[in-house]
Amino acid sequence: MKRHTKINALLLLAVVALAVLPLALGLGDHKKEPFTGADSEAETAITKIEPDYEPWFSPLYEPPSGEIESALFALQAALGAGVLAYYFGLRRGRRQGEERARARQDDGHAPDGAGKSTAEGA
Repeated sequence: MKRHTKINALLLLAVVALAVLPLALGLGDHKKEPFTGADSEAETAITKIEPDYEPWFSPLYEPPSGEIESALFALQAALGAGVLAYYFGLRRGRRQGEERARARQDDGHAPDGAGKSTAEGA
């Protein structure tokens, strides 16, 4: 087994463990809503510390339901992942192109279009 394959398998196993272990161990069973986001956890903590707390500002847009809020969050995550994937793919493609160009130069081949005389093209 190649080293990269082993690393990928271990990373995949770690991701699966992070997703399954909290559910299997029942880490949220004592709560009313076991796996809420950090925003609601912070709101609960602030309310316990100071019940009369008034927020400084309110959200620009309040989705009508939790499902729509989750969908918008998923859309935001998908767009962010797409931008990152495009960036890393672009970098990898450029690096591969540079390596191919260097290999061609090392082999004595001229870059595409360069070195052709007018007599060869006619």
